Amino acid sequence: MKLILPEQILKEMLVHCKEGYPNEVCGIFAGKENEVSKIYKMTNIESSPVSYFMDSREQFKVMKDMRENNLSMLAIYHSHPSSPPYPSGRDISLAFYEDAVYVIVGLLEKEPVVKGFLIREEGIKEADIIVR
Repeated sequence: MKLILPEQILKEMLVHCKEGYPNEVCGIFAGKENEVSKIYKMTNIESSPVSYFMDSREQFKVMKDMRENNLSMLAIYHSHPSSPPYPSGRDISLAFYEDAVYVIVGLLEKEPVVKGFLIREEGIKEADIIVR
């Protein structure tokens, strides 16, 4: 699976991740087919450096907005402020959307490292992120 991510939306996500540091931030990418056209910066109600959980009321509003704009949820993103960009045990246990790409932004290095994953019952597989 490939996720096509416009450079401007990638930049918005990276700014969001840096602004939330040292806590994890989270958000949703929406679009059509595999191409992202909208970013929803969500609130991490856990305010934690090692986990995230989206506000359910905020998530409901986002799902409604996606429906009204004929968009699909393509990916869920979050940051790892102090660990590599790979799904943690908690990330795996909270991966409820088999069709979504889980984008993780690692902030350990000087430059953020962005990786995408498909988290399914049969395991974890890296997804390609194509920046345009």
